Amino acid sequence: MCVYTIGVDIGTTSTKAVLFHNQQQLAVHNVLYPLLTPDTETAEQDPVVIYGAVLEAISAVRAKADGPVRFASFSSAMHSLIALDASGRPLTHSITWADSRANPYTQEIKREFDASALYMRTGTPVHPMAPLSKLRWLKHEHPDVFHQAAKFVSIKEYVFYRLTGRFVIDHSIASATGLFNLKNCDWDPEALAVAGVTTEQLSELVPTTEILSLKHDVTETLGWDFPLVIGASDGVLSNLGVGAFEQGVVAVTIGTSGAIRTVVREPVEDPKGRIFCYALTDKHWVIGGPVNNGGIILRWLRDEFAASEVETAKRLGMDAYDVLTRIAETVKPGSDGLLFHPYLMGERAPLWDSNARGSFFGLSIHHKREHFIRSVLEGVIFNLYTVMLALDELTGAPNRIHATGGFAQSSLWRQMMADIFDTPVVVPESHESSCLGAVMLGEYAFGDIDDFTAVPQVTHEHAPNHEATTIYRELLPIYIRLSRHLAEEYEAIAAFQRKHV
Repeated sequence: MCVYTIGVDIGTTSTKAVLFHNQQQLAVHNVLYPLLTPDTETAEQDPVVIYGAVLEAISAVRAKADGPVRFASFSSAMHSLIALDASGRPLTHSITWADSRANPYTQEIKREFDASALYMRTGTPVHPMAPLSKLRWLKHEHPDVFHQAAKFVSIKEYVFYRLTGRFVIDHSIASATGLFNLKNCDWDPEALAVAGVTTEQLSELVPTTEILSLKHDVTETLGWDFPLVIGASDGVLSNLGVGAFEQGVVAVTIGTSGAIRTVVREPVEDPKGRIFCYALTDKHWVIGGPVNNGGIILRWLRDEFAASEVETAKRLGMDAYDVLTRIAETVKPGSDGLLFHPYLMGERAPLWDSNARGSFFGLSIHHKREHFIRSVLEGVIFNLYTVMLALDELTGAPNRIHATGGFAQSSLWRQMMADIFDTPVVVPESHESSCLGAVMLGEYAFGDIDDFTAVPQVTHEHAPNHEATTIYRELLPIYIRLSRHLAEEYEAIAAFQRKHV
């Protein structure tokens, strides 16, 4: 009899469920929903809509299985916050990682408390993305909601409460809140005091391998009943799904945003505060950095500056992004000295500065449209490379990069990454890496596997081009120095924009 497993990924703009057999993908169902952005600082989701999306996605792939499902295991985006009343009903939308309204209270925390000590205990930089800052913002800006709330949870906790009747949070999602002590694997009393909450207002901490059961009424309504593995966060599970689990192997993902991560055997913090440290299991931790500005930068370029290229793509029956990358290929590596800092949505790693703003530097009369296109592509990779420098200091240089996300479909971007990082880049076969990682963690929870050493098949491989790498090594120090010199100007221009735009 064939036994199936299901991986579920609760993402920022969609929830995806994937049906697997022996880690082989059989069916996928993706449910889209809007990111609510009524202004430049707000980024929310409707938790009730997302719960419905989870049910729809699981039910759709469950219908494709002609045998029993052993379990469903969950991946989820990090840093979300929902206030619930005493009956478990949402008092707020789900405030996502992209919401920056807590920025003034992040600065307040940095002024009034030892932010470095908070980071060293929790592994999460003090930043508007983190629930630590969001809670302080909610308490001061919406005191009526804050004081009415009985629980503060993430979107994953809300979904599990609806499915199981329990308020539980896995160590992985908890370790991204800024409230979780990495060494004790418990809520950090000082961080809770900064946020203004108590342990009673937070969920029960459980390992990522925790197995739960559906409520009886949910089972009756849905018509299916199998165990749920609470799982972990999307980033750490993506490392599992792409086979970036061994020492020296780094996972780089560029979707709408981006991230770079590697697995370590115990918590690691950066005295300079450039990276995060999140739990995977009690024996495995993931360090790295998320960037706000990934594929969304190319979308901005397409929508705002490439109308003619979009029309050309339509006439040729091509994807507009393919046209843009072909244009970029006509320009030499380094874009003839045109540098682009991609901070259009502020930045998390390595700056952790929501005031950061984008810029072109080095512009001269000989630069043309194609230089701007290539410079934008290079700027996204340059920014990820600066995060990699922090990992180099803490764990050593990587010997291989496993690349995933939409950018991995572009040969130019893959080669550009190999050249800028001066490291071989491979692309694993699986495109649903977080769902596959969730299933692998579920198999580990059930004792079906005792390690995570499965190696995925490789679909593309790129070696660094020495000539291109040499050019990039000249430009990277300039790129890095610029972002440091502009810190005060970022703050000033962001203040202007908040006032006038």
